[in-house]
Amino acid sequence: MQAERAVERRVGEGRAERAVEDAVRTEAAVAETRRADRDTSRIRWLRDQVTRLRKRLPLRRRFSGGLAHGVMSAVAALLAYLPTQLLGLREGFWAAITAVAVAQTEFGATRSTARDQFTGAAVGGVVGLGAYLGLGPSLPTYAAAVVLAILVCWLVNVASACRLAAITTTIILLVPHLGPVERMAGSRVIEVGWGVCVAIVTVWLVTRLNQRIGIKL
Repeated sequence: MQAERAVERRVGEGRAERAVEDAVRTEAAVAETRRADRDTSRIRWLRDQVTRLRKRLPLRRRFSGGLAHGVMSAVAALLAYLPTQLLGLREGFWAAITAVAVAQTEFGATRSTARDQFTGAAVGGVVGLGAYLGLGPSLPTYAAAVVLAILVCWLVNVASACRLAAITTTIILLVPHLGPVERMAGSRVIEVGWGVCVAIVTVWLVTRLNQRIGIKL
């Protein structure tokens, strides 16, 4: 009897320990979620403040900043688009679109946008291609693929990439195309990746040049 009671006591203690560990993990997860929400709110607040400050800039400063941003974006778009013909990419304009979307006046913002663009294209390409090959093109398949693409972006903690993931999935499943769908999906990811690389290099070079000559955008 004593041995059985000892075993039962140990089992009960083990259950209690597991319950405590589960409670600690749950509390830690809740705390992490709250911190993430606070960080997201702070980032949005800072972006709003930056936007308000830019609107208060003198007209001359806004003109010079807008002109510099426009020239840099145009250069990045051209550099991204021109080689696509040599690379055999039929829709090189996606590289130009990506370069324009990624190029920002701050290098840090450019890197963040580049991550979102490439992650979204990769996730959307994989999900869209899998849905097309597995279930075939149809509206229910498309709707489910969009939900899955956005969900994957949230699960890998890159929720800001979910829009492009859904757009890439839309292109694969709804836009008419010639040739195998695998080629289209692969081309889309390559075009976006190339545009991202060109934009990052362009902004990095412009940032370094501005630092050397003392220009602030």
